[in-house]
Amino acid sequence: MSSSANIAARLSEFARQIPENPAVVQCRRGKDGTMHYDQITIGELDRQSDQLAQALIQQGLKPGQRMVLMVPPGLKFFSLTFALFKAGAIVVLIDPGMGRTRIFECLEEIAPDGFIGIPLVQFVRSLSRRRFPHAQLNVTVGRRWLWGGTTFDQLLAEDVSGIELPEITGEDSAAIIFTSGSTGPPKGVLYEHGMFCSQVEQLQDFFSVQPGEVDLAAFPLFALFDAGMGVTSVIPDMNPTRPADVEPENILDPIRDFQISQAFGSPALWNRVSKYCVEHDLTIPHLKRITSAGAPLPLPILKRMHSVLEEPTADMFPPYGATESLPIACLAGREMVGEIGQRTIAGAGTCVGKPFPKIQVRIIGIVEGPINSPAEMRDLPAGEIGEIVVSGEVVTKEYYRQPEATRLGKIVGDAELWHRVGDVGYLDEQGLLWFCGRKAHIVSTSEGPLYTEQCEPVFNEHSQVYRTALVGVGESNKQRAVIVVERESDCRTQSAAERDKLIEELRILAQRHSHTSRIETFLFHDSLPVDIRHNVKINREELAIWAAQQLRTGAG
Repeated sequence: MSSSANIAARLSEFARQIPENPAVVQCRRGKDGTMHYDQITIGELDRQSDQLAQALIQQGLKPGQRMVLMVPPGLKFFSLTFALFKAGAIVVLIDPGMGRTRIFECLEEIAPDGFIGIPLVQFVRSLSRRRFPHAQLNVTVGRRWLWGGTTFDQLLAEDVSGIELPEITGEDSAAIIFTSGSTGPPKGVLYEHGMFCSQVEQLQDFFSVQPGEVDLAAFPLFALFDAGMGVTSVIPDMNPTRPADVEPENILDPIRDFQISQAFGSPALWNRVSKYCVEHDLTIPHLKRITSAGAPLPLPILKRMHSVLEEPTADMFPPYGATESLPIACLAGREMVGEIGQRTIAGAGTCVGKPFPKIQVRIIGIVEGPINSPAEMRDLPAGEIGEIVVSGEVVTKEYYRQPEATRLGKIVGDAELWHRVGDVGYLDEQGLLWFCGRKAHIVSTSEGPLYTEQCEPVFNEHSQVYRTALVGVGESNKQRAVIVVERESDCRTQSAAERDKLIEELRILAQRHSHTSRIETFLFHDSLPVDIRHNVKINREELAIWAAQQLRTGAG
C-alpha cells in the first residue's frame, strides 16, 4: 500500500493493481421495471478524480479550504469526494435529511469556502449568499443557470497539465462529518486523513475484506471505505435518508446480479428486506457478511435475517461506534442469539463485543460537565454501569469551531486523548462491552436509574411488539417510567379489549425482572420518531414530551 497519508492514495494504489475492476456501480430501476447499472472502474475513478482535483486547484482551491459537497450518491459523488481529498480540501458532508433550518445552521458555523452541488443547491446558496460570504469557489453538478461558477463537465474538460497535487500528512484535515443530531444539535466532527486510513485498515483486518469483493452500500458515506480496500461499491436504488421505506427487490436484485458478498445497511432496512423474504418464501444468496449500524440490532431482526441467508456461515455484524470514533467494538450476530442474547432479553443490555485491537475502552463514573484530564476519570469495576470512554487512532480530536462541545466531549492528557461516547454500559469479566443506552436517556426514578437497553428488550420479545422506547416523565430523580409501544403493523387496529390484554401481558413480562418490575405505564404510538440517517435511533426527547401530554390528558 502507498506510504502517502492521503486516504485517496489507497484508491490510486488499487488503480495500479486492479484498474479494470468496477469501483462504483449505481443502480436505477427503469420505467419498464428492469434494473439498470451505471459504473466506473477503479482506474477511471482514479483518473477522473485526479483531473477534477487538478482543475479545482487551477480554479483557486487551496489545501485546508472547506468545500461543501451536496451531490446525490452515485458516480459523481465518489469522483468529487476523492478529488477533494487529493486536492487537500476539507470535504463538508451534510445529511440532506436533517432539514433546511438545521442545514443552514450547520453551514453558517462551518463558513464554507465553496459549494459543489446540484442546481437546486446552488440556487438556494445564491439566494442566501450573505450567509456564506466566503463561498467563492462554486461548482454546479448539472446545468448552471445565473449564479456563476463552473460546472462538473467544464472541470473535466480543462487542460490541467503542469498542475501538481499537494503532499498530505496524516494530521491534515480531511473532512467534516456531522453527527445525526439524535440527542442534540448536529455537531461537525473534524476528521484527519490518518484517522480515515486507520479506520479502513482496522475494518479490513477485522472482517478479512479482500480486494475484488463486492459490497452493497446502502449508506453511501460508508461506501467511501470500499475504494480504499479495492472493493466494488454497489449503490442501490433507494432514498438513503429513508432506509425503512426501501423497496426490497431494489436490494435483492443487485445482490443476485453481482453476486454481492458483503452489504451494509441500517437495522430498519434489513427489517424490511427480511420480512419481505419471509412473506414471499425467498432467500438471499451470495451474502457472507452484513454490517449494520445506527442503533443496536434487535434480536428478532437478527434471527429473521439468519433464517433467509443462503450461505450457511453468513452472519450479521453490528459494529459499535460513533461518528466521532468508529469502530469501537463488534460481536458476530450468531454469538448474539445464543446465551448472550438470552442475557439481553433478561435485561443485561446489548453486548457489542470486544474492542477492536487498537481501541482502548474504559468505564468511568458518570459525570455531568467536563472532565479536564485523564487523572480525573474514576474507573469502575467489571459489571458496574458507567460512562463509556474510548481512545485510539480512529478517535477524532475536536468538533469544528465548537470549543465548548469539544471540552465536554474530550478528555485530553499530555500523551493521550479520550472521547466520551455519550453512552453508558459496562465491561464484564470476559472483557465484553455491554451497551445500556445513551447517557441522556437514563430515566431517574425515586428507586434508582433505569437504562433503555436493559428495559426495552424485555418487551420487544412480545410477538405483537415491533419496538418500544423507555422514557421518563416528571422531575429528575422522581421520574415516572413509561414504555411507549409501537406494535407490529398488523396489530395497530386492535380493539380496546385487545390493547388491554396486550398491556397486561407486558406487565407480566415486566414482573419477571427486578429492574423492570417498577414499570407500570404503557402507551401506544403508531410510529416512533426516529433519526433521519438510519431510521432507527428513537428520538426519546420528543417522545417524552408526547408521553407527558398523553398522561396529562388521561391516555395513560
